[in-house]
Amino acid sequence: MQSNYIVIFRGGLCLFVTFFGLCFPVHSQLPAHARQLIVATSPDWKSHKANLQCWERDQDGVGGWRPALNKAWPVLLGRNGLAWGRGNFTPTNPDIPWKVERDGKAPAGVFELGSIHGYAALPPTGTTWPYFQVSQWDAWIDDPNLPTYNQLIRVDPQNVPPWFEKQRMRLGDNAYKWLIEIKHNTDPIKPGFGSAIFFHVRRGPDRPTAGCTTMAEEYLTALMRWLREDQHPCYVLLPKAEYDKARVAWRLP
Repeated sequence: MQSNYIVIFRGGLCLFVTFFGLCFPVHSQLPAHARQLIVATSPDWKSHKANLQCWERDQDGVGGWRPALNKAWPVLLGRNGLAWGRGNFTPTNPDIPWKVERDGKAPAGVFELGSIHGYAALPPTGTTWPYFQVSQWDAWIDDPNLPTYNQLIRVDPQNVPPWFEKQRMRLGDNAYKWLIEIKHNTDPIKPGFGSAIFFHVRRGPDRPTAGCTTMAEEYLTALMRWLREDQHPCYVLLPKAEYDKARVAWRLP
């Protein structure tokens, strides 16, 4: 029987993690070019709540990270807490499982950001981050059996596939007014290891998610206005104890 464990091989600048026979490339710290950082820490691996703080640093990195946007704010996570996601990091606790599809857990680790997607015609005034307006024919695939798993696609209105109704993005509620893609399980995509992870508006002050990070609309709009593509922002999500262990090695605030 194959063991449930993580082994880290060190060679050159690359590390690899094996888990249930899978080999994933990871990196030991925050990308050096990141100048904006979103950090959320939860009390523990089982919690669906966290506090989020934005940070920024100068181009040369001198002086380290400084707080941005004045204050931290509360966010909501997966209904079953957190599991390791697939991003730019080395797991600090090999006893914690990897995120899988429909586990109800938010991916922990370090992640870059994709485009903002939304129902609205335009994002909030002042937003410069790339924006994609979602149409009624757009879908984000969360079915691991489909070849476009964890990808945004637009179907042909004249030839709508049978799976579209369950995969479509436009659901008609305020929670998906705007979504910022968290690039979990994207490089490369591994079917079954989690999909469609975003920042978006919460559905209630204490309503957890299936894996996304949600917040009050005022906080999401502030975040969208703050993001700058040339600053290469990243998102760090960890339980507080794991954050404290990783802070120096990952060069976090």
